[in-house]
Amino acid sequence: MPERLGAEFVNEAGERQTPIMLHRAIVGSLERFIGILIEQHAGALPTWLAPEQVSVLTITDSQADYAREVAKTLQNQGLRVNLDLRNEKITYKIREHSLQKLPYILVVGDKEKAAGAVAVRARGNKDLGVMSLEAFAQQIASDIAQKA
Repeated sequence: MPERLGAEFVNEAGERQTPIMLHRAIVGSLERFIGILIEQHAGALPTWLAPEQVSVLTITDSQADYAREVAKTLQNQGLRVNLDLRNEKITYKIREHSLQKLPYILVVGDKEKAAGAVAVRARGNKDLGVMSLEAFAQQIASDIAQKA
């Protein structure tokens, strides 16, 4: 078994040798860090760090244009937005996106479209009610600024 002296090793013949590195795990250490971060937050990453911050869901196909407009407005503010226009029941969509532990889910129906507003749900099935798009944008901006 070689003895270690500083940055050199002594081999079986008693000669000093410089070790040679065959592998470095720069990316591996980053992957471990991300894994620990996800485990620490139980998958529910803070708003500023979440890969997808907001998901916009429609109730029927008639709100698709307004939902695209909402998503585009939020994307222009630098948010990471997902748009779900599938023809599925809204309860199914909400459950599916809630299981992904998204920070915010916006539901758009005929009432919201007429009022120019969005129905906001925060992580943990917290219903924040209907609010204007500007009010929601301010709320999420303050969440991100506070690193909450």
